[in-house]
Amino acid sequence: MNGRPGTIGRTVRLVLWHPVRIVPVSLLAVIAVSTALLMLPGVRAGPERAPFFTAMFTATSAISTTGLEINQTSEYWSAFGHVVIAALTQLGGYGVMTAAMLTTLLVARRLGLRNRLVVQAETTRMGIGNIRRVLVFIALVMLVSEVVIALILTTRLYLYYDYPLGQATWYGVFHAIQAFNNGGFTLFNGSMSGFVSDPWVSLSLAIGVIVGSLGFPVIFELVRSWRRPQRWSVLTRLTLWGSAALLAVGFLAVLYFERNNQVTLGGLDPQTKVLAAFVQSAFPRSGGFYTVDYGAMREETKFVITILMFIGGGSASPAGGIKVGTAFLLAFVVWAELRGEPEVVIARRRIASVAQRQALTITLLSLALVTATTLTLVGETRGLRVYDLLFEAVSALSTAGLSVGLTPDLPLPAQATLMVLMFIGRLGTIIAASALALNTRPRRYRYPEEQPIVG
Repeated sequence: MNGRPGTIGRTVRLVLWHPVRIVPVSLLAVIAVSTALLMLPGVRAGPERAPFFTAMFTATSAISTTGLEINQTSEYWSAFGHVVIAALTQLGGYGVMTAAMLTTLLVARRLGLRNRLVVQAETTRMGIGNIRRVLVFIALVMLVSEVVIALILTTRLYLYYDYPLGQATWYGVFHAIQAFNNGGFTLFNGSMSGFVSDPWVSLSLAIGVIVGSLGFPVIFELVRSWRRPQRWSVLTRLTLWGSAALLAVGFLAVLYFERNNQVTLGGLDPQTKVLAAFVQSAFPRSGGFYTVDYGAMREETKFVITILMFIGGGSASPAGGIKVGTAFLLAFVVWAELRGEPEVVIARRRIASVAQRQALTITLLSLALVTATTLTLVGETRGLRVYDLLFEAVSALSTAGLSVGLTPDLPLPAQATLMVLMFIGRLGTIIAASALALNTRPRRYRYPEEQPIVG
């Protein structure tokens, strides 16, 4: 009997501290505290407090670095509320990257010697053996990036748009935090559409989104080995070249499909068209901003944007989606299969079959979740186009934060569905990857092989 309390305590700790459980439990706790904080007096503009659901939706959106909103941020929340939202976005972005790193450590400890050596080989340049060093590096990269973006935005707003210095500084800081953390909240009506022709503002935000979406392992490796690309890991190669390819595809698609659309790019001069098309190809990677209304775009453009949102950004970054590395790893798998090659090789490295199966599993699970939730949204709404609901669902699940303008007007059950999607999307890749890795176990026997007909 004396040993029972200790046994129960160890069991509880084992359950709660499992990598697959500790991250969502921690995130739920943070969302609960953030919801209470947003319901305090003075956080909402005006004398009334924010309703529970509005506070919870906003807290979930900020912590998950999504940026979807059911009320105009600039008008609904007070100045103190804006500070709270910025702090929650910063906490969410830093927390996601550190959670990904710590989960990697926990997974590595649970793997066998052979797999642990593989993990260490892929993360040596990241400094995985020194947790404090990695945490400090993440914070330093965030701080430097946000300071640079904030200085550019502050200077532009103060000198060119005649904002008071204090307001220009706060607006610069707020949007720098949102850009690097891929948050998407803005203090301007219509997001950043008022700066569609201003390269200083729109490009600063776009570059911030791109850098933030690379992920800290890639940034760390670039800082240390940018002169020696031949030494880059497979993750860095997939993320960099994949991101460049997605930016190019998005840019060309938006420019081509929207060139004659008078409510988007059609009425702009050629230089502004190019600028707006590039910016619109960067923001769907989980940025959440827009300088051209996505709701006014053609269906074919929305289709491309939906794909970009679904793929998202790099691993261990504030960006969501299935991740660039996952998508392009599957592309290499398909290419190897088409060529009849028995192994998938990237940069003279054989890709483990377990990694291929995990990439396929994450992608198919995400597709299934998007399909199921889109059908749920269709059932919760009436008179709305399925494709627009699909856009909102993918935006929430990928934490991209873009909208065709439906979210504020959706019924409460549909908004609750989007809120759940943001939570799942924020945790999805971290939890799925760690769960699949921890579930990997050797089998000491093999069944007879059979090859069924495929296709």
